[in-house]
Amino acid sequence: MDMQRLRPAWIVALCAAVLLVSAWLPWLTSSAGRANAIGGKVGHIAEPPPGFGVGQLTVLLASTLIVVAAMAARQLSARIASVAALIISLLLLLLEVTYHRLYVHAPVAEGYGFYLGVSVTGLATVLSVPAIVVAFSERR
Repeated sequence: MDMQRLRPAWIVALCAAVLLVSAWLPWLTSSAGRANAIGGKVGHIAEPPPGFGVGQLTVLLASTLIVVAAMAARQLSARIASVAALIISLLLLLLEVTYHRLYVHAPVAEGYGFYLGVSVTGLATVLSVPAIVVAFSERR
């Protein structure tokens, strides 16, 4: 039995999983406290406001990215799934830029969770392109 090579889509799924974990880390910090992407707060930080918002949508899209990346890696509708992975990762980058524009202003600064989230989302976006190439180059 030969081993299957590592597909770029598996790394995209891993990046999405790391993004999910980073959502629980501090995305916003200030002298008054800190907040994570999904709205959890420690201290008296005003941002983000309560309710469903950009951070929660980021978590939902990251979960979806795990599914479509795994589908592309397992060759289950690989062409559609790999293109969907690229689109979702681009949407995640857009959401993170929106999160930054909405909530980061003096005295609130980005936390290390935000930097981790943006980094792995960028990596997922870049690696979605080779995942598309692999999906379209394989014969079925």
